[in-house]
Amino acid sequence: MHKTYMAKKENIEKQWYLIDAAGLPLGRVASEVARLLKGKHKPTYTPHLDMGDYIVVTNASKVVLTGKKAKQKFYYRHSGYPGGLKKMRYDDFLARWPERAFYLAVKRMLPSSRLGRAMLRKLKIYAGSQHPHEAQKPVQWHFKPKRVAES
Repeated sequence: MHKTYMAKKENIEKQWYLIDAAGLPLGRVASEVARLLKGKHKPTYTPHLDMGDYIVVTNASKVVLTGKKAKQKFYYRHSGYPGGLKKMRYDDFLARWPERAFYLAVKRMLPSSRLGRAMLRKLKIYAGSQHPHEAQKPVQWHFKPKRVAES
């Protein structure tokens, strides 16, 4: 009988990855980022521990939405008061706050618990191509989602 391997908190090694989101579909990049933040790409993945790596996402303002989602998808928020529902078209939301749009896409793919919030703290998002994490020497992460031509 083999024992199931369970990683210990002391044995977890964290890596820094850099992802360039320019021209990539928002949902595909966000799901890959969520997978890396959870640590599911590692053979030592343990569900109850924060196994994930640090992720630096650049060019969040150049991420695209496929199909008619840019015009048909809405972002909703509520003030907490009666009649306080606000809605904004997603292309306007993405143009105004590209970091927040990407952050919310990833946040909603992670567990809504203390562990999920710890994973989310390792995500660094920047609208442009510049970032202040050169000292950490992030490694370029390559994955092959379908690139979409900008229209």
